[in-house]
Amino acid sequence: MNAPTAHNHLAPQIQQRTVPAEFLAELQVRFGAQCSTALVVREQHGRDESVYEVPPPVAVVFAESTQDVADAVALAARHRVPVIPFGVGSSLEGHLLAVQGGISIDVSRMNKVLSINAEDLTVTVQPGVTRKALNEAVKSEGLFFPIDPGADASIGGMSATRASGTNAVRYGTMRENVLALEVVTARGEVIRTGTRAKKSSAGYDLTRLMVGSEGTLGVMTEITLKLYPLPEAISAATCSFPTIEAAVRTVIQVIQLGVPIARCELIDHNTVRMVNAHSKLGLREENMLLMEFHGSPASVKEQAETVQEIAREFGGNAFEWAVTPEERTRLWTARHNAYFAAIQSKPGCRAISTDTCVPISRLADCLLDSVSEADAAGLPYFLVGHVGDGNFHFGYLIDPNKPEEHTLAEELNHKLVARALSLEGTCTGEHGVGLHKMDFLVTEAGAGAVDMMRTIKRALDPDNIMNPGKIFSL
Repeated sequence: MNAPTAHNHLAPQIQQRTVPAEFLAELQVRFGAQCSTALVVREQHGRDESVYEVPPPVAVVFAESTQDVADAVALAARHRVPVIPFGVGSSLEGHLLAVQGGISIDVSRMNKVLSINAEDLTVTVQPGVTRKALNEAVKSEGLFFPIDPGADASIGGMSATRASGTNAVRYGTMRENVLALEVVTARGEVIRTGTRAKKSSAGYDLTRLMVGSEGTLGVMTEITLKLYPLPEAISAATCSFPTIEAAVRTVIQVIQLGVPIARCELIDHNTVRMVNAHSKLGLREENMLLMEFHGSPASVKEQAETVQEIAREFGGNAFEWAVTPEERTRLWTARHNAYFAAIQSKPGCRAISTDTCVPISRLADCLLDSVSEADAAGLPYFLVGHVGDGNFHFGYLIDPNKPEEHTLAEELNHKLVARALSLEGTCTGEHGVGLHKMDFLVTEAGAGAVDMMRTIKRALDPDNIMNPGKIFSL
């Protein structure tokens, strides 16, 4: 493999395009109060959870319908102005930053659940619906949507980045759970991909092409998803381990034995300490697995007993149960707040967050070497992982006023990703490429595959207006 240049991604390439005054005037005529050029609004739409500092877009259009999106894109296409879709701004890799200027299309007002088809276990939503709002809408039907990236992200953003999260070990990622899309193309044309049928052999799989394209091929305006019956019984448990290796070996054996565990999260002892301080919990400050089991009461009991027995073989102790919804919610809320707990542990810091995913059999090798490197570097960090599917996250905590800390964090990230790729893994399991991992994509996929992606991009977006400067350079 060709190693990526060590620090190409310390700062994004900013190449602002000229935005004609005529274009802004046409936007104001078409959208009126739905279009804002106020600095505070533009700044809100010009940053995410990454560490990058990039000038904001020149305007923000608050779309309320598919027609609004189509009209905004058509105007932008006529003037060759970049368009960046915006959901809730929770991305981590610079996906929504206006590195080439242009406008942001905010779809948060497109937040309707359009149809629930309980008999077919499907739902169709607008892109601004958040995952929590979706689950609130379908729970009365005895159904739920399992993809849970932690943040209350929008369904549009989750589809665009091919998100997954804590339930992926059992229910898969957005790739497996998006059935059909309505998309506005770079010409402002509205197309549909896929159907509500569970499978199809009709033509190219355009749905899969759009899912994970990070807004570089079109703007999603309707999304049809799979739903699942709410489990009859749910039980969560925590188990502490003397070492990270013991916890990981437990997970590997659980997966290889085919235990249908729904969630399996690793939290290292540093992060448990941060979570305790932030969420006022009394968890044992040791390396921990946080698990959840779904099914009938009998199957949940059987799964849990099997996992408990495996954990004991690797020194697992203090197996504690959270059976009531309130207890489970408290545990998982604390897990989802690990990022914010880490940020608060070092006042004024920023987090350089990264994720990789490797085959489950190589998880211990990748994770343990990466922990050793991070410890030796002396930079504070947090570590959490959806280890049931080989995916884990490091967050390196840096002082934004100390460039040497930023450089050190990127060096650690570089080594981590290179290790994952050498073990036949991926540079990103769920965050997406965005700006931060463009170099690594070339290393992982190879120049030929990235050239094929460029060919698709140029064919569908010849003027490069759809979220330009992301995933790969043109």
